[in-house]
Amino acid sequence: MSSSTLAPSARESNAIYFAAHSSRASAAAEILGVIAREAGPGVRLGTKEELRARCEVSVGSFNEALKIAQNRGLVTLRPGPGGGIFSQAPSAIVRLGNLLLALDRDEDTVAEAVHVRNALDVLLMDDAIVHRTDDDVRKLRHEIDLMAQAVAQGHPTDFMKANWHLHAVIANISPNSILRNFYLGLLELIEQHTLAVQPTRDQPLQGYIEYRLDLHSRMVDAIEGADQKLAQKLVEEHNTESYQQ
Repeated sequence: MSSSTLAPSARESNAIYFAAHSSRASAAAEILGVIAREAGPGVRLGTKEELRARCEVSVGSFNEALKIAQNRGLVTLRPGPGGGIFSQAPSAIVRLGNLLLALDRDEDTVAEAVHVRNALDVLLMDDAIVHRTDDDVRKLRHEIDLMAQAVAQGHPTDFMKANWHLHAVIANISPNSILRNFYLGLLELIEQHTLAVQPTRDQPLQGYIEYRLDLHSRMVDAIEGADQKLAQKLVEEHNTESYQQ
């Protein structure tokens, strides 16, 4: 079915999404998500061309939309005879402040890992302040730059990954091998089980990651300035918004 033969109600419905999104690809990804949720998990939604027509976008925009929907865990693409685009079973969700992490099915483990990780942050910040070198500071600033790039591009999942890498750099400053390796193991576990980062309804996502970028930049400032009192205050602010299921 071509877009020109879509029922008026379908075209009107699509217009709502196009008006609410800055790009046709992101609007189409939202439409795909609605189609997938209405169909239920594991249902064949159609071919790429059928769904592209339903979304009323170009091939390029639809391909981008499909990648977005796949990254969000909403749809999956199956090749070959009988293949096509299928709705995906919803992933587990864990909340981090005003972000939602879409996970695989191990949400209890992730929530526990983050709880322990948060408790160790103050110890690692103390070690970073005492033992950091100029090279360590340069590495920290590089990670802040990567976080800033993700914020500028509006990519929350890339932002969160850069955030975790920043914490890994902080951990690697510590001379305490048990503390360092345990913390890095927790970070690896959290990252492995996270599929995507999504917004909540509580606060605009862009504003929230901008705030978190500023917070982490101030944490690096405290490390560089060897300001232990400020570092402890910032860690407390950082971990106030803990994971909630």
